[in-house]
Amino acid sequence: MDSLKNLLEKNRNWAEKMKDNEPEFFEKLAGLQNPEYLWIGCSDSRITPATSIGMLPGEMFVHRNIANLVIHTDMNCLSVMQFAVDVLKVKHIIVCGHYGCGGVKAALDDTRLGLIDNWLRHIQDLAHKYQAELDQLENYEERLDKLCEINVIEQVVSVGETTIVQDAWLRGQDLRVHGWIYYITDGIYRDLKVTVKSIESLDDLRLKTINQRQKIGVGK
Repeated sequence: MDSLKNLLEKNRNWAEKMKDNEPEFFEKLAGLQNPEYLWIGCSDSRITPATSIGMLPGEMFVHRNIANLVIHTDMNCLSVMQFAVDVLKVKHIIVCGHYGCGGVKAALDDTRLGLIDNWLRHIQDLAHKYQAELDQLENYEERLDKLCEINVIEQVVSVGETTIVQDAWLRGQDLRVHGWIYYITDGIYRDLKVTVKSIESLDDLRLKTINQRQKIGVGK
């Protein structure tokens, strides 16, 4: 219990510092939230989405799960997306993974962890789908990092394939989906340059991933 009291004390100190810097901060924050960004990231405790890119509370809507997956039967993730897109009218959805992801590693190694194995099955499917590309990398760490990148790209596609995003594009809503990846070792985010902003650009990304696999003998 002492550790929880310590957390509450740290919270009070933080709140006081925020009010010292901007006396009306919490009064403003209590108003309607109006973020431009939805963050879909990994639950890894070493990553702090908003603060690590210099944002204040209220500037980013956040959903996190193990290995930053977007699964079309996950009502939690879809509900967050629907609220962010239809109600908050966010302009950007950022799917962010990180190198050395424990969930991706467990899937790659076929480690049995329990209930979560069913969740990570989606990443194992990706590992099989891109097996030829992964096999070209002799170093295990390189294969793991490549699968982390592949996972982000595939989740960008998954976001774009949801009825939520498709309907937003069809009604002309300005909405872009981005794929980022994070190095925990240096605290820097990298843009994987797989941004999609329409059904047409999503089709282009799908075609790009198919062509990449065909070059190395996958999907023929």
